[in-house]
Amino acid sequence: MSSADTRTQVQELPRDVRHRAEDRLALQMARQRSGIWAHLRLLLLLVGPGILVMIADNDAGGVITYAQTGASFGLGFFIPFLVVMIPVAFVVQEMTVRLGAVTRRGHAELIFMRYGRFWGTFSAVDLMIANALTLVTEFIGIASGLAIFGVPVPLAVGLGLAAVWLVTLIGRYRVWERISLYVALLNVVFVPLALLAHPNFSALANSLVTWHIPSGYFGPFLMLVLANLGTTIAPWMLFFQQSAVVDKGLTPRDVRFGRLDTLIGSVVMGIVAIALVVLGATVLHAVPGSSGLDIQAILAAVGRHVGSWAESLFALGLIESGLIAAMAVTASTSWAAGEALGLKVRSLNAGLRQALSFYAPGLVAVTLAAGVVLIPHAPLGYLNILVQVLATVFMPAALLFLLLLVNDPEVVGRYVNSRLQNVAAIGIVAMLVVMNALYGLSVVLPSLFPHA
Repeated sequence: MSSADTRTQVQELPRDVRHRAEDRLALQMARQRSGIWAHLRLLLLLVGPGILVMIADNDAGGVITYAQTGASFGLGFFIPFLVVMIPVAFVVQEMTVRLGAVTRRGHAELIFMRYGRFWGTFSAVDLMIANALTLVTEFIGIASGLAIFGVPVPLAVGLGLAAVWLVTLIGRYRVWERISLYVALLNVVFVPLALLAHPNFSALANSLVTWHIPSGYFGPFLMLVLANLGTTIAPWMLFFQQSAVVDKGLTPRDVRFGRLDTLIGSVVMGIVAIALVVLGATVLHAVPGSSGLDIQAILAAVGRHVGSWAESLFALGLIESGLIAAMAVTASTSWAAGEALGLKVRSLNAGLRQALSFYAPGLVAVTLAAGVVLIPHAPLGYLNILVQVLATVFMPAALLFLLLLVNDPEVVGRYVNSRLQNVAAIGIVAMLVVMNALYGLSVVLPSLFPHA
């Protein structure tokens, strides 16, 4: 059959199936070409979900959390901690690449198929709660960033919400992904900002060697540890990347590209996170009268320490972080809900008329989250930290389902986890459980942990 005949048949398919078929046809044609440029084009066609999920993980809530972390506790513990989080994030998300590419099914759908309606519903509800809370932090960031430019909070929230709705309803996964990647580029702005703040590089290097728990009350410190964990690995990321891999049309032969995509994203995520902790520590740590939790105080401190232009640049990065994550989490919500409800059409390749029931859960969730930010006198700084902590609480259950699926030969065949991969993944689950247990004890029995 000629390429012209193939394209004619593709045009006769339903919209969502047609767009996915066109993307797969483009991949197939790229694979048939040889040479360096052909391989580079193939790589550019295949990357996306891994970079997006990791950069979106440095969301507005994450940006604020990292800056708050540096402002509150400096460099000593959290810089090496975030270095360790780079391979942790890669280990977790790489498993979703294999699941999506091999099964061509989303995460929620696999849980329903393999473990039944009860556990499928449990995982879906778990995700919806976590996603709704995460979306609130994105609009906190968008509103805080636009406030620097004199935009009132209601207008800022409305503009952010309109942007998310517009991009979500494009009706083409490939276009949605490219727009998201362009927006995500601004995330790296925090790296030069950290350098221009003239941090203490000697202290930074020393932190990598010593890695000590800072003095002070153990509860607040542990809360920030959990918050940093929650903003590095979160339930929505599992559902997002696996469904994105499916919507993009990756197959088992593309797993190696998916791994590279995820590795690049993990490294970029880690570098930006470290830059934000360094920036927060440089401009606010040990400043008299600073709690380290006030978002506007962090922005103002950047302006005082580096310059008013730097405050504006930080604000732009904060707005970008909120937008890119709101787009990703909204998509994650729609994918998971569509899979849980067994909708026939559950793809960003579908138009609103074709798939209103698919888009509705994500759009309703993001709209409600935007409304929360408009509540007068809400403790937004503390709420941001709390949301990241709750993401850590929800994560062990999500990881257990992921581990069970990726170790099931009937699901992934020869792409099951190796022994080393299982050791690493089980170690991550154990770490999360221990951290959650310690934090629970510090809240219920604070006398057991008076100081670090």
